[in-house]
Amino acid sequence: VVGGGALLVQMNSPRAEVQRGAPPAQFTTRGFCFALLLSALCGYIALSYEILWYRVYSFSSGGIARAFALLLGCYLLGIALGSLGSRRFCRESAAQDQVASLSGFVLFANLASYLLVPAAALIGCALHWAVSLPLVAGAAGLLGAMFPLICHIAIAPDARVGEGLSYLYLANIVGSALGSLITGFVLMDHWSLGAISLFLALLGIALSLVLLSAANHRTREKKLLTSRAAAIALTGVAIVVLQPWLFDGIYERLYFKQNYAGQRFAHLEESKSGVVSVTQDGQIQGSGVYDGVFSTDLVNDRNMIVRAYALSLLHESPRDVLMVGLSSGSWAQVIANHPQVEKLTVVEINPAYLKVIPFYPGEAGVLKNPRIMTVIDDGRRWLGRNPERKFDFIVQNTSFNWRAHTTNLLSREYLELIRGHLKPGGVFFYNTTGSDEAQRTGALEFPHALRFINFMAVSDSPLALDRRRWERVLREYRIESRPVFELADAKQQARLEEVLALADSLSAGYGPAKHTGMNLETREGILDRTEGVSTITDDNMGTEWGRR
Repeated sequence: VVGGGALLVQMNSPRAEVQRGAPPAQFTTRGFCFALLLSALCGYIALSYEILWYRVYSFSSGGIARAFALLLGCYLLGIALGSLGSRRFCRESAAQDQVASLSGFVLFANLASYLLVPAAALIGCALHWAVSLPLVAGAAGLLGAMFPLICHIAIAPDARVGEGLSYLYLANIVGSALGSLITGFVLMDHWSLGAISLFLALLGIALSLVLLSAANHRTREKKLLTSRAAAIALTGVAIVVLQPWLFDGIYERLYFKQNYAGQRFAHLEESKSGVVSVTQDGQIQGSGVYDGVFSTDLVNDRNMIVRAYALSLLHESPRDVLMVGLSSGSWAQVIANHPQVEKLTVVEINPAYLKVIPFYPGEAGVLKNPRIMTVIDDGRRWLGRNPERKFDFIVQNTSFNWRAHTTNLLSREYLELIRGHLKPGGVFFYNTTGSDEAQRTGALEFPHALRFINFMAVSDSPLALDRRRWERVLREYRIESRPVFELADAKQQARLEEVLALADSLSAGYGPAKHTGMNLETREGILDRTEGVSTITDDNMGTEWGRR
């Protein structure tokens, strides 16, 4: 992407320079190898910053699909404008101090890119998150101008100009790829957003100093260059000193936005798969969006945990269960302690969840329970790689349907993949977060379907709803030896009856009846209610780009 600016350089370089008597390149042959390294570093820095910026805007926006589109559009616009802006410099006659000027420009571009993250967080506390997107175009424009300027200085205006440009272009592409690989897949698993930003800033400062050092061999104004070098070094020191202050409370500002008043997360963990945060009241967020609560309490249900207790309402013997998504571990704790469950396989893409669970005693047992096997992988990829694994019950309490990539877990193609992992009579029970598109897709894909609150239960076999079986299981349910209901307590007994009442409306007449209610709805009722609503496919991403 950054290398695209080289094409503008090739087109915009004045033809008058490519002639006999044209000034020599600023770098020698040995220096050209040095220019290759500079080109690669430019690509690495620019792509790394783009990755960090996407994390910021994805977190702040709640992971909506258009956040990446807006960011990428601003980024590419900035790259194009930066390349175009370098045209004026490239038309000037070669001068001995061009490398020194480029050194100063590189410093400025990196400082602007480094400060974008704290600036976006600060702006987000007062205005909509998208208001700061023009900063992306500005910073990307500065980064986009770096590579064309290096090309202009490093390549001799002779018959081999195309060859020289191709080598620099290749180096820039390699650096960009390394930015995605090293920063996106390695550093983001070990360093924080602030630490990576500091690393990139210091790398940019080092690049500026190296350029200044190269200019030092070609000018007599060594005193001036020494002063510039000292200023650049002091800038690096200032960044290191100010780093804790600049990035203090970054994620809290991005999350609370206009309601930010100095709040701090109780826990915060970052990985390449996203950011896991927990508020002081026990709410957990996945990359800036509500993802549940640390609670298995069915008596005082804070997080609709009743859905996790509903396995025996829908299946007569859920012994082998798969759960896609771990989050707080509350659901895994409930399901693993189900009286009928013998084995629970959990597939979670973000290992950061495993780092916060130990702080909560009610869920910490999930990490030690011999019934539970946790796999760190993308759920859909794991299913594709393990076609032989089949389950009595598959549970998926995934995030909101409008978030980016949610199509991968709601589409018609995904439901077909799930079908291949269900044993005869198996049930897939998944969160639609109220999406009509998701509910209709499930009802059309499977011959037997039921909406339970905002979940869909789908199967190729009739759903064996049984209130008495559910009551029997709930009465003997224990979470790590603690009963879910203290039945000697009248209030808890009343709560048990309240929970069981969720099944009453369909237990007697489930099948051809078209019942529609707040908590339960048959397949026929869903299809009638959602008539005219589009289904979700991998191609149309019908929920990510729908209304919100």
